[in-house]
Amino acid sequence: MTNPFFEPSTLLYQLPDFGAITDEHYRPAFERGMAEHLAEVEAIVTAPDAPTFANTLIPLERSGQMLSRVATVFFNKASADSNDTTNALEEELAPKLAAHADALRLDSRLFARIKAVRASAEFGGAGGLDAESRYLVERYLAEFTQAGAGLGDAQKQQLREYNRRLSELTTKFEKNLLAETNALALVIDDVTELEGLGAGEISAAAEAAAERGLPGKWVVTLVLPTGHPYLASLTDRRVRERLFTASRSRGNRGGEFDNRDLVLEITRLRALRAGLLGFESHAAFVTSDETAATPAAVDALLRRLAPPAARNTRVEQAALQRLFGGEYVVEAWDWAYLTEKVRKARFDVDTAEMRPYFEAERVLRDGVFFAANRLYGVTFTERADLRAYHPEARVFEVHDEGGSAVGLYVLDLYTRDSKRGGAWMNSLVSQSALLGHPVIVTNNLNVPKPAEGTPTLLTFDEVNTFFHEFGHALHGLFARVTYPKFSGTSVFRDFVEFPSQVNEMWMLWPEVLANYAVHHLTGEPMPAELVAKVQASAGFNEGFATSEYLAAALLDQAWHRLGAGDAVEDVAAFEAAALAGFGLGNPAVPPRYSSTYFAHTFSGGYDAGYYSYIWSEVLDADTVEWFTENGGLTRANGDRFRQRLLGVGGSRDPLEAYRDFRGRDADIAPLLARRGLTP
Repeated sequence: MTNPFFEPSTLLYQLPDFGAITDEHYRPAFERGMAEHLAEVEAIVTAPDAPTFANTLIPLERSGQMLSRVATVFFNKASADSNDTTNALEEELAPKLAAHADALRLDSRLFARIKAVRASAEFGGAGGLDAESRYLVERYLAEFTQAGAGLGDAQKQQLREYNRRLSELTTKFEKNLLAETNALALVIDDVTELEGLGAGEISAAAEAAAERGLPGKWVVTLVLPTGHPYLASLTDRRVRERLFTASRSRGNRGGEFDNRDLVLEITRLRALRAGLLGFESHAAFVTSDETAATPAAVDALLRRLAPPAARNTRVEQAALQRLFGGEYVVEAWDWAYLTEKVRKARFDVDTAEMRPYFEAERVLRDGVFFAANRLYGVTFTERADLRAYHPEARVFEVHDEGGSAVGLYVLDLYTRDSKRGGAWMNSLVSQSALLGHPVIVTNNLNVPKPAEGTPTLLTFDEVNTFFHEFGHALHGLFARVTYPKFSGTSVFRDFVEFPSQVNEMWMLWPEVLANYAVHHLTGEPMPAELVAKVQASAGFNEGFATSEYLAAALLDQAWHRLGAGDAVEDVAAFEAAALAGFGLGNPAVPPRYSSTYFAHTFSGGYDAGYYSYIWSEVLDADTVEWFTENGGLTRANGDRFRQRLLGVGGSRDPLEAYRDFRGRDADIAPLLARRGLTP
């Protein structure tokens, strides 16, 4: 059969030929891709010549290109536009791909050749390898060692079985969560129950109901975190409770899609695997190859932050209870709603007032793109002639100031039942000078889509998320490396959030905000006094925000600090004990994610790594201080950040890159001040 994945795409920027790709192409491309990859590696390890960088690392970096082509497209589709066929195929492929990865990482012959290159004269001698090439050898050696390449044959076989089973379980967790998220979407019979929502939000709920075959009703789809953004606006307390309860019920209400047993088995197998590899826990295994290095370092940061966050939360809760009076005890579904009332009373600001000024297209072109242009000189031109993977996904061509090509940016803004929750960035083509590859990145968000003709008005948080995810996209677009292993955002997990967090600062930067925040009907700019009030209230509710995040990070750590002999039988009881141990067991402030819908840690690659957001925020807050002190939104600042951090991708140690940019290590003081955690 003719298969679009069998050869590199001939389209602009090697854009996958989405017009030709069908579901039937994936399986044969995966099968041939894996076979070719294994054959390419076999040629490396059976080569008669002594190992060198040129005959070992270079062909290793060149290998697996067909597999990479199909995998990037397939897993993007599985996340952004899944169907029954792709769901079934993903579950079928998971153990095969895990076995394939093990066949490479556990190959003793390949491991021996990499070690030989590391010990060779060309590695350390004058006139030998350049810095990026030496770092490539170091990274392969570290990753193969951590993966178990040095184990005996019997241990490797056991490791393969653990990896196979874990791939099945994490894939099943993700599919269960999507099914639960769709099944528990809130169906509203009477539009008056949606009082407090704007016309666009109500229109989106009607559109979602129509798509589900429920004309005359309204459907509020769930988001990935525990707290739904509509909880801040819905005036009907019973509807807020229903919405909150639906969110918390995902994966723990019994039936076919219950994730509790999966959580227990995943954590047990991860602990067993870590023990086999010589680590006392999965957290120790993960952090051993991150910038944190040890669970103790993570624990030290979280323990420093948790007590003041919990203290601030109690102060905030008391203020909310005073507003509520004695009629009810403030519950989790009341927090966001009452917070907006307190914010209004204390600062005379309601973030909902900002929404008419956040029309999505203006946010994109005159906010997100505008800030990137001012900082980095890049421009974005929509290419309606280039087809993406879904009709709603839009393609933009990116150029530098002088007109040279940077790559393609694909935006997929709206939520749909076939898309997983949350927001993220993917690469469809990853830049590499060795392979001659350009770059294509995607951003996926989950904004409810209103009826045709109705403007898409974003919430304050959605705009912030937009800037955040675009920071990942810029990281992917700007990295210029030789080797594909270092392309784009291929950095340590507890560093990857740093560039995206920094990009959030431009959302409210005066020059940027003035350019995009205009009323969608009148064209009037957002009132300066409204902006000032929002900025004055920036630290408000940080106790809650920090506590709900830390609670999730601590849950992730607690599950993954279990040893191979530790037994857990009750997911809810384990959660309660873990949170109580850090003083974060407040039922009015639940974790941002509970275990049964904690996609980051049980299916999303952040296992024992959800701490990364606050860990990276230390660098982020310190960098925001640097930008502010050095003139803010200037090309000089942008060029420095691009060249010394974004542009290096994963080709050097990230903390070394940070020191090169900042002139020193990061200081935690700006983070503590931002989060209101100073004494």
